Amino acid sequence: MTITTFLVLLAGFAAVTAVVTEGVKKFLDGQGIAYASNIVVLIVSLIIGCGGTAIYYVNYQIPFNALNSAYLAILGVANWLSAMIGYDKVKQAVEQIGKKE
Repeated sequence: MTITTFLVLLAGFAAVTAVVTEGVKKFLDGQGIAYASNIVVLIVSLIIGCGGTAIYYVNYQIPFNALNSAYLAILGVANWLSAMIGYDKVKQAVEQIGKKE
């Protein structure tokens, strides 16, 4: 995967993640379910980032070898980080994940 392909996929996935996250949050609000928005972003971005990359690989017949699997995981995490926008939000999300209730 070239850096250009990586960045194009990341930009597309970030846009889709933002829209889907807002939809999920509105649905959860409508149902009266309490949630941490950072966790919602994490789940949605990993599904879209990793799933979208897997679909890209299948579409272009790219093999799932060790290097491409690492790119898949990295793109999922990069999508999450780009969706979080800012260090403070990432730090807050890590604290929420680590918090035991």
